[in-house]
Amino acid sequence: MNIIEKINLILKKANISKVNLAKYLGVSRQMVYNYLDGDDLSKIPNEKCQLLYKLLEVNNSSEINDLELTDDYIQSVGNKIFNSKKSIVKKDEIIELSGLKKEEQDLINEIVFLIKEILNEDKTKTSYTTLTYLYHFMQSMGTMKELKYILGYVAKSAGYVKPNDYAFEEDHQFVFESIMYSAMSLYNNGGASRTKLAQSHRRWEEELERKKEEKMSRTQELNTAKVQALRELGYDEINTQNASEVFDKIAEIQSRNIA
Repeated sequence: MNIIEKINLILKKANISKVNLAKYLGVSRQMVYNYLDGDDLSKIPNEKCQLLYKLLEVNNSSEINDLELTDDYIQSVGNKIFNSKKSIVKKDEIIELSGLKKEEQDLINEIVFLIKEILNEDKTKTSYTTLTYLYHFMQSMGTMKELKYILGYVAKSAGYVKPNDYAFEEDHQFVFESIMYSAMSLYNNGGASRTKLAQSHRRWEEELERKKEEKMSRTQELNTAKVQALRELGYDEINTQNASEVFDKIAEIQSRNIA
């Protein structure tokens, strides 16, 4: 068993996912896969290697193969990952910024520091919940182009951007901003009430419920296809080596069902 195999065994026994390890090291999940693609730790930068050694409770790579995977040791390693999620990390450990332009790195730092200030200044649940919603907002931006228009409207309303600047599709952004202004005017001037909008809100709730059911059905369908694909190919799990083959098999299985 080489060093990488031993590390993967430890991670598996400690129930540490590649995502959690990536967060601990301050890199992307894909970078972790790159780090652990080989027989040794030569692909891992020294600073990340030191973090990994700290996690595994060793001083160097030669000690890894000699580790005894007792229950106490596995629990200790797992606890380090769990506790690291709660700890406050240094600015340069939050995320790996190499490969980004300077202005992109500066933007990330500004956002992080602003979030920290908001949380420090307001210890109520409101700030945390608001920032959680912001996180979900950003998660959804790839599937809802209108979210970009909302950001544009807010930036313009707050005076950070000129009202006639259009960074996205001008016609769509113009229409959306006009609708947003009308809606906000109606809201701020008392032209809308809960009673008047109750039916509209109910329709929205019903639409969200339908989307949720469709998503759950789709997720179940994909999980079923994935299990069948792994079984037919003789694999136990999807990894970087077999991902392309497994996804092709999933597509094939789904096409059978359509036919």
